[in-house]
Amino acid sequence: VQLQASGGGLVQAGGSLRLSCAASKSKFGVIAMAWYRQPPGKERELVAYIYRDGKTIYADSAKNRSTISMDNAESTVYLQMNSLKPDDTAVYYCFVNRQIVGGSFGQGTLVTVSS
Repeated sequence: VQLQASGGGLVQAGGSLRLSCAASKSKFGVIAMAWYRQPPGKERELVAYIYRDGKTIYADSAKNRSTISMDNAESTVYLQMNSLKPDDTAVYYCFVNRQIVGGSFGQGTLVTVSS
């Protein structure tokens, strides 16, 4: 398995969740990792993106409520989500961008936020 995500589940509105995703070892170095999400009936969208040097990019919906971080040594990316809303309900996908081979998505983990 190239990407193993965990941490999804059911949470009440206002609650928090921490997603994690570990990329398997590879001869191709990691350039960046990210989290995307796909709400029911909608297109997949970016949540947050982090480069190996620590530079981050957040979707407007995630700013001030989410924090992305990465353990470079373990090629693991985390997404801390706070003040969750029902609109955050989605399948969350981990993404890794590697040298030469490019980007790929993991299988996803479901986050359900109840009102």
